[in-house]
Amino acid sequence: MSEGRAAALGEQFEDLEQQHEASSLGMWVFLATEIMFFGGLFAGYTVYRGLYLPGFEAGSHLLNVKLGAFNTAVLLCSSLTMALAVRAAMLGRRRELVTFLILTILLGLTFVGVKMAFEWHHDYEEHLVPGIDFVSEGPNGRAIELFFVFYFFMTGVHALHMVIGIAILAVLTWQASQGRFGPERYNPVEMAGLYWHFVDVIWIFLFPLLYLIGAHH
Repeated sequence: MSEGRAAALGEQFEDLEQQHEASSLGMWVFLATEIMFFGGLFAGYTVYRGLYLPGFEAGSHLLNVKLGAFNTAVLLCSSLTMALAVRAAMLGRRRELVTFLILTILLGLTFVGVKMAFEWHHDYEEHLVPGIDFVSEGPNGRAIELFFVFYFFMTGVHALHMVIGIAILAVLTWQASQGRFGPERYNPVEMAGLYWHFVDVIWIFLFPLLYLIGAHH
């Protein structure tokens, strides 16, 4: 075994292939638990949406679908830069790796910034925050409030996952700048990429479920 491969191999593993398979298995098991968590949220949302569809439609129409679509495009671009970062790590291209990781972080920060500074702030100004400052008149007022309970909880948990992902990528960026990754050791970048893609996929489901209920006028 070459010196580079030996340095990249953990002492508990027989070879790099076993190490890669173990890390991949661990990440997929973790993502399975995340799927069960979000699956429960989606199931609850689906049940109450079926029971109170007019109120959920009215609540959806109060969201800014253009900002939601913009953030969707931002996350799709971040998935591309993350995939390019993994490829750069596999090929041992340090400069490209650092560049694509930084771009992914910036796109992630853009998503979170738009969500907090524009969407959530606007919702607060419009008195649409349940439990804090919610005002909605009409026969569907309670159903609209329930919709926003799901909206803030689901998008809030998703944003938390985004912040965690950004922190992970920041650490990887620093390590990459120190030359820690290359063809012999790129597992951390690849596993972070799986996590990032998972968070992006969750948003792909959240966007139509929350923003595209019924026709928007």
